Amino acid sequence: MQKKVIVLSLGGSLIIPDKVDIKFLKEFKRVIKKNTKKHKFIIVCGGGSVARKYISALRKLGINEKLQSLSGISATRMNARFMNYLFGNDMEKGIPHKIKYIKEYLKKQDVVFCGALEYKPQQTSDSTSAEIAKYFKTEFINLTNVQGLHDQNPLIHKNARFIPKISWKDFDKMANKSKFKPGQHFVLDQTASEIIMKNRITTYILGKNLNQLDQLLDNKKFKGTVIRE
Repeated sequence: MQKKVIVLSLGGSLIIPDKVDIKFLKEFKRVIKKNTKKHKFIIVCGGGSVARKYISALRKLGINEKLQSLSGISATRMNARFMNYLFGNDMEKGIPHKIKYIKEYLKKQDVVFCGALEYKPQQTSDSTSAEIAKYFKTEFINLTNVQGLHDQNPLIHKNARFIPKISWKDFDKMANKSKFKPGQHFVLDQTASEIIMKNRITTYILGKNLNQLDQLLDNKKFKGTVIRE
């Protein structure tokens, strides 16, 4: 049986909210390894607090947005390398920086980690994940620090309304309510939204409760948001 490729964006806020979340990452490893019987995973790591601290400092120093973005990309790659070590993958290979190398790695292993790939304007780990899902013609799971999409940030607004299902078009409108900036805090960024809408990529937004990821991968009922037609 050929294994299905799943693209998963692992938010940096889950890897290193402030300190490395070892408890969460051990459980994440268990759930992913359990599901490699049916799936192969391309896991794109976000930059989290490390990226935001660098970006914020550069912004205060008046350094341009391109260099802010490059520092964020570097943080995503550092997190991906760390996750590679945690999973015990081939340490000498390092992490892929291009899709063609991801494809090569995937032939030999079930779990491939990467950060944001080559620099592009408004490039993030989310848009990298969407580009990879487009290339492999597969679904995209975004794992973040809230349990799905809400009409406003639930970490700030206690009355935020949970949205279990939304169309690509309506989601794109939500994503574009604010202008892009490096290190921003929306569940899925504007560039990623455009890619999933144009290519009709079924996308899931899940929180840090890994039972929900396990349920989704097992085609069972889960708590999260589905973005599709």
